[in-house]
Amino acid sequence: MDLTGAVWRKSTRSDNGGATCVEVATNLPGVVGVRDSKDRRGPVLAFPPAAWRAFAHAAATGRLAGPH
Repeated sequence: MDLTGAVWRKSTRSDNGGATCVEVATNLPGVVGVRDSKDRRGPVLAFPPAAWRAFAHAAATGRLAGPH
């Protein structure tokens, strides 16, 4: 996967000055990249845009279920 043109951004709600969050690149054709902000040269997770939108919506609306 070529991430050369990726434009990475952090959530405006990230804590600790953004040191403990993920970065997301949504400008790539057909893929959303997600990486650890502390390890920018590390691995990147790749999601189809529709799957990422569904996840982000579920997270924003509190619909993600944690362990019980």
